[in-house]
Amino acid sequence: MLLAWPLVVELLLLGAGAGFLAGLLGVGGGMVLVPFITLLLTLKGFPSDLIVKVAIATSLATICFTSLSSVRAHHARGAVRWDIVRRLAPGIVLGSLLGAQVAKALPSALLAGLFALFVGFSATQMLRGGKPTPARQLPPAPGLFGVGGVIGAVSALVGAGGAFMSVPFMTWCNVPIHNAVATSAALGVPIALAGTAGYIVAGWNLHGLPPGTLGFLYLPALLVVSTASVMTAPLGARTAHALDVQQLRRVFALLLYAIAGYMFWRALQG
Repeated sequence: MLLAWPLVVELLLLGAGAGFLAGLLGVGGGMVLVPFITLLLTLKGFPSDLIVKVAIATSLATICFTSLSSVRAHHARGAVRWDIVRRLAPGIVLGSLLGAQVAKALPSALLAGLFALFVGFSATQMLRGGKPTPARQLPPAPGLFGVGGVIGAVSALVGAGGAFMSVPFMTWCNVPIHNAVATSAALGVPIALAGTAGYIVAGWNLHGLPPGTLGFLYLPALLVVSTASVMTAPLGARTAHALDVQQLRRVFALLLYAIAGYMFWRALQG
């Protein structure tokens, strides 16, 4: 058996929590999944130089399922800005594919440090909560393609669904927070699909990977986590629409700070 029962229970709980947060904050669950999968795989005795990359790849694959479940709930409320999704998605796909290839060459400690840095920066931006210039709007299509490329590349590097960049960016451009969260959930799908494909290719035929892996993707954990997460994502989406704007910002920012702290500690451990 590739997963012991205690680990199955832990992954089910992790998936349930990640799914709820995916619906609540549009984060896809990746910023919760990466640190906790890293911790669980460390305890399981995975090769230390591969743990973060396996955790990131598995997180991205899980986001495919959590984002789909979350976006269905947000779409039912008419909150997803599909016009923004269409303009950001091409750049996101290209950036995600490139980001996964770059990650293959980086040490795990550096990846963990990058994760902590970007998440902490995003938390600060959200917590500041300053009102954007009223006249500021989203850039035209070429600008959104470039922004999408950056979001996709960084998301693939750190195994997240991109909300830690896309939500602050959209709110900075005067997109209402509830629409930004819902639209970010939809953007998580192309990020996750392209990033997962990139990590499978990057880890293909790599020696030292444990049984049950496809490239860097750990299939048993994917199955367990995604099963739980798709059940709780709609509940998170309903909760998001019941919160006011400032509450949602504070919850988002505090979660990001906690996760950034853990991954920074992980980076220091090497």
